Amino acid sequence: MSKIRVALIEDHDLTRVGIRTALQQKEEIEVVGEAANAADGLRLLKMVQPDIAIIDIGLPDKDGIELTREVKSFLTGEESLTKVLILTLRDNKEAVLAAFAAGADSYCMKDIKFDNLLEAVRVTYNGNAWIDPAIARIVLQQARQNQHKPEVLATDSKTTTTVPTSEAVENNEEMIDPYTLTERELEVLQLIVEGCSNAVIAERLYITVGTVKTHVRNILNKLCADDRTQAAVRALRSGLVG
Repeated sequence: MSKIRVALIEDHDLTRVGIRTALQQKEEIEVVGEAANAADGLRLLKMVQPDIAIIDIGLPDKDGIELTREVKSFLTGEESLTKVLILTLRDNKEAVLAAFAAGADSYCMKDIKFDNLLEAVRVTYNGNAWIDPAIARIVLQQARQNQHKPEVLATDSKTTTTVPTSEAVENNEEMIDPYTLTERELEVLQLIVEGCSNAVIAERLYITVGTVKTHVRNILNKLCADDRTQAAVRALRSGLVG
């Protein structure tokens, strides 16, 4: 089984060490390099081409969003694209939308729990977007404002994340009947929206991880969602969860 190769670009020493230590505790993850600024980070990424680059948005020499744009630019056409997971203290609308417009694949707040960060790395590696629940609400707000056409937030070789039109969102809402979800599925959905991993959901609800996976699969089918992030946004938009 090949390991998930991760590079870490973060200027705060303690934060970088903490993240590196957490990642290295998992056998399936290998930290292949780290940098404290954008210039060194870009050279590192060109050299090692990791599976995932965790990039701090507030680097000292260049904004992490601009670095993300450069990373996506030089990797265009490569067989194996480095996916970018933005790590930030910013949860304002402008920063979020700018990050996705630059090509970020996932977006996490710096106060994310390590278990959730590990889950975000796995989800991102598998070609899906992992969006912090606080960020999902911002995406939802943007969806409400778009009246005419979808806005593409991020694309890569496998996924396209868009903000749907109001009409599309309303059609999705009509498709969601809250009574089609069991009480347990609604509990699992609420924890998905809160950014919990399958392991955390299992612990919270006193069920097995296998049972959680079954519930998640059923939820995705019932919400006509391709992944957990899409399910969370639809659930928030339709009022299924708070």
